[in-house]
Amino acid sequence: MIYPESCLERLGFDEIKELITKHCLSPMGRQMVSRMQVITKFDQINKFLRQTYEFKSILENQEPLQISTFSDLKYLAEKIRAEGSYLVEEELFQMYTSLQTAFAVIRFFEERRETYPNLEALFEHLPVEKNILKKIETVLDPKGKIKPNASSALQEIIGAIAKGEQEVRKRMDSIYKTAVAQNWVADGSLTIRDGRMCIPILAENKRKLKGFIHDESASGQTVYMEPEEVFTLNNKLRDLEFDKRREIIRILIALTTDLRPYTPLLLSYHGFLTKLDFVRAKALFAIEIEAEMPVLVKEARCKLVNARHPLLTLSFKAEKRSVVPLNISIRENLRIVLVSGPNAGGKSVCMKTVGLLQIMIQSGLLIPVHESSEVGIFNEIFADIGDDQSIESDLSTYSAHLTKMRYFIEHASPKSLVLIDEFGTGTDPQFGGPMAEAVLEVLNKKKVRGVITTHYSNLKLFAGNTEGLENASMLFDNEKMRPMYVLEVGKPGSSYAFEIAQNIGLQKEVIELARQKTGSNQNRIDSLLVDLEREKKQIYDTKLNLSNQQNKVKNLVSENEKLKLFLEENKKALIKEAKLEAQSIIKNANRLVENTIAEIKENQADKLATKSLRQNLQKELISNQVKEEPKPKPVVEVGGVIAVGDWVQLINTETTGQVLEINRGNIVLAIGDLRSVVKKERLQKISNKQAKKVVQSQSFSGSISDAITNFTAELDLRGMRGDNAVYEVEKYLDKAIMLSFPFVKIIHGKGDGILRKLIREYVKKYKQVNRVEDEHADRGGDGITYVYFN
Repeated sequence: MIYPESCLERLGFDEIKELITKHCLSPMGRQMVSRMQVITKFDQINKFLRQTYEFKSILENQEPLQISTFSDLKYLAEKIRAEGSYLVEEELFQMYTSLQTAFAVIRFFEERRETYPNLEALFEHLPVEKNILKKIETVLDPKGKIKPNASSALQEIIGAIAKGEQEVRKRMDSIYKTAVAQNWVADGSLTIRDGRMCIPILAENKRKLKGFIHDESASGQTVYMEPEEVFTLNNKLRDLEFDKRREIIRILIALTTDLRPYTPLLLSYHGFLTKLDFVRAKALFAIEIEAEMPVLVKEARCKLVNARHPLLTLSFKAEKRSVVPLNISIRENLRIVLVSGPNAGGKSVCMKTVGLLQIMIQSGLLIPVHESSEVGIFNEIFADIGDDQSIESDLSTYSAHLTKMRYFIEHASPKSLVLIDEFGTGTDPQFGGPMAEAVLEVLNKKKVRGVITTHYSNLKLFAGNTEGLENASMLFDNEKMRPMYVLEVGKPGSSYAFEIAQNIGLQKEVIELARQKTGSNQNRIDSLLVDLEREKKQIYDTKLNLSNQQNKVKNLVSENEKLKLFLEENKKALIKEAKLEAQSIIKNANRLVENTIAEIKENQADKLATKSLRQNLQKELISNQVKEEPKPKPVVEVGGVIAVGDWVQLINTETTGQVLEINRGNIVLAIGDLRSVVKKERLQKISNKQAKKVVQSQSFSGSISDAITNFTAELDLRGMRGDNAVYEVEKYLDKAIMLSFPFVKIIHGKGDGILRKLIREYVKKYKQVNRVEDEHADRGGDGITYVYFN
């Protein structure tokens, strides 16, 4: 239940329907949009939402779904029900194109069976009756016109008409030439009058030519005459045209009679196409407002995450602005949210967003929220928006509000959603505030759900002390004196009446006088609320800064872990290398000692020989000792101090990169598409000009390697003309010579041998060409030429 009906317009749902209507292709789809209404059955809402979501996926994934024409098949089916009725060519063509669309869509979903189950349900058990198309194709051509051979009688009549028109033209040309030769004709050529071809004759010569006058000029000096001979022929042609029309009608009646048994099936196709157009329009609108499919629940509750008002979203998108998202929750222990805050701070937009999105969901429309949002189902949606004054009904603004409150209280239940804007206004605040508080208390006892906006302090106090109610406020920037349009749940908000008045330049004496008249208690409450808002703003900014710092710390920790991992990997590699080197040294030392002992034995321990061998052994062992690395000297950055963004080069190499980060003695480089960590002492800073040269040389070498990879030693010229073939051979040989290929294979075919001769003569002009040879006779013979280079 929606009360009052005008709330749909006030919340903007009528405008939503107009925007969806623009995406419809047919009047049937537009009618379905106009009949959209709020429903309360979970399964039905879920089905409609999923159909729209699946069609949205098809559109976003650019699936090849061909949808071109939607015509009113119901009207055509109803027309052919009566015996003797018939469809004209245009109506038959509309039926034909619409059925083509329906069959193409059915075929699309059958090829993707079970991929879009909710959309498949639209045409469940609906057959593809191609006989209807075949019957229409026997009569109509692809442009929707009657085929000349639709029947043998029609073919004969059309032939007779063509022959008669030719005879008329021939006779008319002959008579016209005679009249011109006799100077009977006025200025001008043959013309049409009353559907008849006539000759413009001077009035004084009209008796000289037998015929029928159809018209005369304004001056009366020229008459338009149809010669007597031609008149008879034209009458025959007109009779043939009548025969042709009668035959066409007979053909159309026969075709319509053949199609009459398919009337129930045509009505089924009509229903399918209508629903398809409707769902397509909803999907296109969902893409337009960036809508998603929230989690649908059966309970009367909602949790909106990053919700945006759809109409505001479209308006801001046109101005290239973004809407501040809304986060709000309505549930069992937080049933009514009381929103307060400054004027023009977004209170009404917040309330209208909740109401409009709920109506859209219960009408089967996707909504602009995060997909983690949860939306339930309400049996009644009540709204009090605007004053609803009525002179006819003798209702004042306040009376209109009270009338709605009476209805809300009488019909509200735990499954009702109540939306009230500027609760309690329209009368003396001294009495309006307590009345609004009483209504709010009764609604809360009935456990209704809702969003209410107000400026009354007594309502804020009541909400703060009552279970089921929750204060919320729209944040306000005290320093810049402007609203932030962010909803903060948990605390009431100040109206900032004095601050806003001061900001717009209202005289100080007026503001001070207003403060005195307001009363000390009210001023103290309002000041406390302002201070609370300021503290909330500071906490919000602090949380934001803390979040940014935490992100920076996370990034630093992540980078540190990467560096640690890199060092650990290098450490393992160095230790492994050192162990291998040590093993090699020990092996060499053992081999030297063994050789020395063997030589001493051979020399039978001769003193001089032994001494000499010992000295040689000592030298070899000293030379194989691992030299202690000198202590690192202070790093001197070659080429100047290295900073982030500088170009550097690895010392004694051609490798060049750009500095991304500097972590103590380590530098993170971007070398092409690679990232590498290098010690600072291994790098030297170079100028941008030097870096550009190195990068260009590297890209050139890369292009050469790419060319070698992509080049094939075979060129096919079959079917080419001589000039084009020579041009291709020239480019091909240049590449082959540049890439140092030993030979290439040119396929030109045998034919008359002209192309072979032309190519071989051209190839011999190259100094680099050593010789040319035919392919083996079994593999193409003289249809293929091998070119060998020096």
